[in-house]
Amino acid sequence: MTGSGSHEQVSYEQGSYEQLQESAKRHMWLHFTRMSSFSDADMPVIVRGSGEYVYDTRGKRYLDGLAGLFVSQIGHGRTEVAQAGARQASELAYFPLWSYGHPQAIALAERLAGLAPGDLNRVFFTTSGSEAVESAWKLAKQYFKAIGQPTRYKVLSRNIAYHGTSMGALAITGLADIKYPFEPMTPGGVRVPNTNFYRAPSFVSGDLAAFGQWAADEIERAILREGPDSVAAVFLEPVQNSGGCFPPPPGYFERVRQICDTYGVLLVSDEVICAFGRLGHYFGSARYGYQPDIITFAKGVTSGYAPLGGMLVSDALMEPFARGEASFLHGVTFAGHPVSCAVAMANLDVFEKEDLLGNVRANAGAFRATLEKLGDLPIVGDVRGEGYFYGIELVKDKATRETFSDDESERLLRGFLSTALYDAGLICRADDRGDPVIQLSPPLTCGQEHFDAMEQILRSVLTEAWARL
Repeated sequence: MTGSGSHEQVSYEQGSYEQLQESAKRHMWLHFTRMSSFSDADMPVIVRGSGEYVYDTRGKRYLDGLAGLFVSQIGHGRTEVAQAGARQASELAYFPLWSYGHPQAIALAERLAGLAPGDLNRVFFTTSGSEAVESAWKLAKQYFKAIGQPTRYKVLSRNIAYHGTSMGALAITGLADIKYPFEPMTPGGVRVPNTNFYRAPSFVSGDLAAFGQWAADEIERAILREGPDSVAAVFLEPVQNSGGCFPPPPGYFERVRQICDTYGVLLVSDEVICAFGRLGHYFGSARYGYQPDIITFAKGVTSGYAPLGGMLVSDALMEPFARGEASFLHGVTFAGHPVSCAVAMANLDVFEKEDLLGNVRANAGAFRATLEKLGDLPIVGDVRGEGYFYGIELVKDKATRETFSDDESERLLRGFLSTALYDAGLICRADDRGDPVIQLSPPLTCGQEHFDAMEQILRSVLTEAWARL
């Protein structure tokens, strides 16, 4: 059982703790973080992980309900995975994949190709999800030039979807607020509707299948508006992350695949979050039965024990680059790093040995049912997701589905919920990149005791949040 009273031996003496805080505030620049938040408050510092839990500098235990950042599939502290990385570092710490191979990258590429659906038999490694998405767009552009269709460069993606922060990936991302500081964007990003049925347009709000048909058909309409000869690819997550876990309606991806085939557009399944067990399958596209031309991946491929990402590419896309003088004019120094590849192999061994995919499929219904208990709270509007990946949308008025104003959302999420949930012993995400949500994405090793702990903490904190409104 987790909670604010759960402590182990204090990890840092008072003097060193204060020095650590002083150093962090002086020199660290945290990602997507208001650094002013720590002017009069300590910066949370996590020092250790074990299983489904992490511990801070004072020894306090937290249930890692977000798996770090949708990453720690097998949980923390797996010595067999750490040792695999150490062994590889002592044998070959680094060598680039620029005109060379090394055994770990070769073995991992073969293993991933064997797990991927259809003819995705070629692996191009990166070090992150943003790099994987960036690489997929670059490949699409160069591929179409190679086959004599040089005007295809645009990419479609869904409203408020997140696909990364590098300049190309950011152009695909559908979040205006995080793009504005870096404009002008790389040209070519086009938005289409997402699959948030809770916020569906009124004319399809009562029929999930009709909503899915409409959302998919909007992709066709966007292709026709832009001109089919200008569109290279559609980037879609199996379950959209940003906005709070939007699953696809029945038939949605089947229709999208038909549209892409009709207009010669590539379908890219961005599975940086949804791959490696998050939805109970190695790849989310397999969960929903559609065949992508490219899968982008990262995060769970190593469970965070080392950085690694990449894309799985169909044989057809590889074909123009497999002959003559052609080469894909793109590369990353640390892509396919020997240590990261060794770690990924050990991570996948854990998946197989402990049947983590089976664990997710066996317990996903219980996870959903436990979270749905929160539906009796007046602040909880919707609970949605799949597998071990859920969003809880918060509302001001449950009957009308009225959401919070920007000022109310600011006070609710940043002024209270983020800190209160952390203080109560739960790592999760309180986010308002769409409507206000709380996201949960626990390690794939979790079971009912962890689901209950999440529900109890959320119930307590959300009840207090409602009382404060």
